[in-house]
Amino acid sequence: MDRKLRYGLIGVGNNAVKKHLTNYAMLSNVELVAISDINMEHAEKVAERFAISKVYKNYQDMIKEENLDIVSVTTPNSLHADITIYALQHGVNVHCEKPLAINALEAQRIVDAKNTSGKLVMIGLNNRFTNAAIYLKKLMDTGYFGHIYKINTGWVRRSGIPGRGTWFTNKSIAGGGVLIDLGAHYLDLALYLIGLPEPKYITGATYQNFTHTTARNRNGYAGDPNGIFNVEDSATGFLGLENGSTIHFEFSWASNIEEERTFVEVLGTKGGASIVNGKLKIQSELLDTCIDVIPVLNDNINLLSEFEHFTNAILNNGNLLAPAEHGVYLMNIIDHFYRAADIQEPVFFDKTIVLN
Repeated sequence: MDRKLRYGLIGVGNNAVKKHLTNYAMLSNVELVAISDINMEHAEKVAERFAISKVYKNYQDMIKEENLDIVSVTTPNSLHADITIYALQHGVNVHCEKPLAINALEAQRIVDAKNTSGKLVMIGLNNRFTNAAIYLKKLMDTGYFGHIYKINTGWVRRSGIPGRGTWFTNKSIAGGGVLIDLGAHYLDLALYLIGLPEPKYITGATYQNFTHTTARNRNGYAGDPNGIFNVEDSATGFLGLENGSTIHFEFSWASNIEEERTFVEVLGTKGGASIVNGKLKIQSELLDTCIDVIPVLNDNINLLSEFEHFTNAILNNGNLLAPAEHGVYLMNIIDHFYRAADIQEPVFFDKTIVLN
């Protein structure tokens, strides 16, 4: 394809600007054509900043009129499925932010539409694209760590509620709370590193400990003190996999801890590894002595960014690192977790049934 890929953005929030527009603007084979948002005043300001000539209030009009090759869907979660399916039906490839949808059934609708359209859908799972994750995944795939029997993972914040009364704290719009918001990153990373094995059972609990206050809001997320807050602000769980491995996870928007921490800790029979706050360490043995290794990662390990990877896949019919099918897999696990937390009992996975 000699011409540039024509790009449009749907949903002009902070993440859309900082992540999607900023990165797609850096690619020489992409032309920023149009953006769409119900807040036209804000959209026009962003369009001016990125020298985008077309602004739409209605994403359907933008897709119909602009002959786009790619759209980013960065709207509230409950809108992901309908917008993505509409784009696919009109011949547009979709870069959809995580989570792919608010539950596995909605995610499967997207996969079905994608398969019918012949277009691509990639999920915005940016943690799969870091140098640390790429290197660790390659090392794990060689069998260096032996059998991976357990992974601990999480993202815990001291103060990080994304604003009471915003769509993040409204279950009908977000689909869930911190597990869908932060957990979609690090639970996914743990499962991806271990090869997305079949889940067997899951148990856990959710908490609403800080719904009464705005003191634990994340900086820049004021929200509405009287707004809806009917999702969990903390979640912890235990996932058993068919291959015998287990994953323990914990996520919090707010908690009485010393500091914010992101982590994935891999425990294997021959060695282990951790990525804590972005820093990779390897634990092993040398001459009957336990050792810690800190790899000096070459910047060239990550040959393609999330955005280069997607455009390259579109142009060259390549495979995706974060395809839509993985979104169905993740949301099925999250659906079952919420069921287990609700009934306060372990839930086993029936491969013929997807929970709503």
